[in-house]
Amino acid sequence: MKKYILIFVLILSGITSANSQVLITLLLGDKLNSDGIEFGLEGGLNWSLINNLDANKFNRTFNLGFYFHLRMKNQWWVYTGVLVKSNNGVYDLSEKDLKLFGIDIYNPEGTYFQRINTFMVPFFIKYNFKNHIFIEGGPQFGLMYNSETIYKETRDNNDIFVRTYNKDKINKIDAGAGIGLGYTFLKGKGWTIEGRAYRGFINVLKGVKGTGNTVLYIEAKIPIGVGKKDDLTNNKN
Repeated sequence: MKKYILIFVLILSGITSANSQVLITLLLGDKLNSDGIEFGLEGGLNWSLINNLDANKFNRTFNLGFYFHLRMKNQWWVYTGVLVKSNNGVYDLSEKDLKLFGIDIYNPEGTYFQRINTFMVPFFIKYNFKNHIFIEGGPQFGLMYNSETIYKETRDNNDIFVRTYNKDKINKIDAGAGIGLGYTFLKGKGWTIEGRAYRGFINVLKGVKGTGNTVLYIEAKIPIGVGKKDDLTNNKN
């Protein structure tokens, strides 16, 4: 029971403070890991689009967070956690798109893209095959905490950025579904790499239908403290 209380506290801390999340992860990682719980850090790249806009170029950003794998029965697990550094959005907005985001054109010669800072929380069911490949899928939820349209121009080999904040145009809550496929190294006890796709069911733009998120993730997961426990077990034997 204490471990599950810690899991709840860590998820809340990840949503409220990215800095405290990293500290708690490092301090408590090896205390949380057991046969039924795996805890660690995850990070990678994500490519995002906002549907039903003129813009159709993926916005690429880094993501970082922590995760839990909770054993249900045999090879069935629950995957959850928080991506505390995660940006959704879209690249190369048109004039029509800019009006929807409430942005005046700064300079038609540059490029505009939308970036939405969001805490992402998956609740996936995961199945581990005996060859250490796994599949997972389920609902995913998001909480927007900042949003900005960024103008970019390259002048004299220097990049110029102009940021306009517009979180009042964006729905604070996101929800949708995702599916993933991955592989775990070291006989299922080491690093994990995976690809995941997410489709949001809630409009990103307030009052604009069909503007859900589409996000592709490529991530690595690093369990914290698992190696230490294995070494102690081997030494006892």
